[in-house]
Amino acid sequence: MVRVFCIVIGYVFGLFETGVLVGKLNGIDIRQKGSGNSGATNALRVMGKKAGLLVFAGDLCKAWLAILVSLLLFGRGQEPAFRQLLTLYAGLGTALGHNFPFYLNFKGGKGIAVTGAVFLAADWRVACIALALFALTVYLSHYVSLGSIVGITSAFLLWCLFGAAGLLKVSGSSHFLESCLVTLALALLGTWMHRGNIKRLKEGTENKIF
Repeated sequence: MVRVFCIVIGYVFGLFETGVLVGKLNGIDIRQKGSGNSGATNALRVMGKKAGLLVFAGDLCKAWLAILVSLLLFGRGQEPAFRQLLTLYAGLGTALGHNFPFYLNFKGGKGIAVTGAVFLAADWRVACIALALFALTVYLSHYVSLGSIVGITSAFLLWCLFGAAGLLKVSGSSHFLESCLVTLALALLGTWMHRGNIKRLKEGTENKIF
């Protein structure tokens, strides 16, 4: 039940669509511009670097706040392994809220910044390596979508490898396999949200970041 509560808390925080708010401050509906996505990448393309950075920061912060609240409510006195697991559940809920906000007809962002924030909160080493792979992919290909898919997939694989090597708090605990399943859910969710991008990548019609 605690896991469900963490997902719900995350979902509530995820409903704060930074991209939509920043778009309104700039007099536009971000969902009607560019790719129609309310995430940081579309905000960057449509409104420029300052707006894109603001949206990105907002998406990071809402994930961290959701995790903080979840741990304050349910993580006190718990073993580190379980706290790390709750971090992932709260993060998954935030990604769901960000991607599927009920009050916007379930049309939100793609959750990459949120997912990155979750991994950063859960284990900074996994997050930093995945971020480096994301940045390298974007630098070489100029496709943010491809970099995002590489980043979230590598984060999942790194989580499993680090855990098996005994480098995570959940390593060796009864929560390790469950944590791998939650990170897999995050990776699959992010990849699914990029299904249109994957099709355009195959067709050679995907937009480049620059």
